[in-house]
Amino acid sequence: MNIRNRALGALAGLLAFAMMTGAANGADRPYSEGPVSIVTSVKTQPGMNDAYMAWLQSNWKKSMDAQKAAGIVLGYAVYGTRARTPDEPNLYLVVTYKNLAAFDGLDDRVDPIMEKTFNATQQQMTQASIERGKMRTILGSEMIRELVLK
Repeated sequence: MNIRNRALGALAGLLAFAMMTGAANGADRPYSEGPVSIVTSVKTQPGMNDAYMAWLQSNWKKSMDAQKAAGIVLGYAVYGTRARTPDEPNLYLVVTYKNLAAFDGLDDRVDPIMEKTFNATQQQMTQASIERGKMRTILGSEMIRELVLK
């Protein structure tokens, strides 16, 4: 029994040391993990840039403002760029969240806001998304995280 207690005590001490070392290493980093953004690359169809921007200004902005008011997103922005090739985006949509935990249960929190904001069912919103496909092509999206320098 005495050997068993000693072994458990040694194991507990080793675990405590490992945890303290890990915490110290994290504290030594020259940065902390900041907000997380989803950057969506968009290519508008020829002649549809103004129509798509009008949709962003009305419906997209309305939904982003509602999500911001609900505390789901920290902010959002639209960036324009000049595509260097026909396969590159001319717009970037950026939505910023507090952290990665903000994505847990995100659909369950956003869906009611979207239905209320647009007074539409999920099926109607899906159909509207298909119609927007005539104005633009989503080329992809990526998740980026700000690293805040200390």
